[in-house]
Amino acid sequence: MRAWLAADEQPAIVVGHSYGGVVAGAAAAGPAQVRQLVYIASFLPQVGESLASFGDGTPAPYLDFGSDGTFGVRAEVATRTFLQDCDREAVEQAHARLVRQSAAVIAAVITGPVQAAAWQHVPSTYVVCAQDNGTPAAVQRVQAGRATHVVEVATGHHPFLSRPSVVARLLLDLT
Repeated sequence: MRAWLAADEQPAIVVGHSYGGVVAGAAAAGPAQVRQLVYIASFLPQVGESLASFGDGTPAPYLDFGSDGTFGVRAEVATRTFLQDCDREAVEQAHARLVRQSAAVIAAVITGPVQAAAWQHVPSTYVVCAQDNGTPAAVQRVQAGRATHVVEVATGHHPFLSRPSVVARLLLDLT
């Protein structure tokens, strides 16, 4: 992502969701094109912290780690954890796209301390998803305290699926 940002001279808004916010916050540090960061139900670790800094060290109960070195979201809990406020079509499409990922990737995010935190130098907006069953709103509000600006929406974990117009308006207002 950092190479792509550096290759484009246009101003950029970088959006990070859930644990992807950790990755986005590190990748967005440096490229001058990044004008704004948006974190949705995410984490904002400081340099030296990792995702493990915010929990008790145990994997989230909705994750399934396989013996093949992959992990995924347990399909049987995905709807009530992440999609409870989405319409049926969005839920079906989300389930159709559930794939396993390399556990090494998330392990690096969970245990590896971040080397850069763009939110410390770039204006940031944190979107608290007040009805999130995956990342509790109380946890999000603590993270939001590190951002420049906070917006709270009455959605679950994926507001871009349940209330896409709200997310679109937020992003348009930032441009």
